[in-house]
Amino acid sequence: MFFLAAEGGAATHNPIIPAWQEIVVGGIAFILLCFVLMKFVFPRMEQTFQARVDAIEGGIKRAEAAQAEANQLLEQYRAQLAEARTDAAKIRDDARADSEGIRQDILAKAREESDRIIAAGKEQLAAERATIVRELRTEVGTIAVDLASKIVGESLADEARRKGTVDRFLSGLESAGAR
Repeated sequence: MFFLAAEGGAATHNPIIPAWQEIVVGGIAFILLCFVLMKFVFPRMEQTFQARVDAIEGGIKRAEAAQAEANQLLEQYRAQLAEARTDAAKIRDDARADSEGIRQDILAKAREESDRIIAAGKEQLAAERATIVRELRTEVGTIAVDLASKIVGESLADEARRKGTVDRFLSGLESAGAR
């Protein structure tokens, strides 16, 4: 029914089927749009995508290189730290050995000083003993002569005789004490 009306009367336009002129203009516009997109837009987009891919891959490669360098530096630092620890242990052991040597030197000097002081003290004691023995001999001799004079009743005033008597008496005491 509509077909008959369209053929027979004034040109009425069907909204479902476009006019052939619109199809031609739309097709040319579509072809022109496709040409412009393929010629100018798609290559630019491809360049942008490629640049982005290169940047990402380059970034990954740089990150891997930086990671490798960081690992290498870490190993160097660990080696240096181990070497420093070894050096510190060696220095500590050397210091202990040096301190032990110094301690031994100080002890040796202290022993020498102690021996010297003891020897000086013994010499001083021997000298004082000799002085005291001399003084005691003189005193004992005088007391013995006085006592002998009182017992014997005669005067032992002669110095030479008195000295000889005292020496004999003391010699007799020493030989009796030595037994």
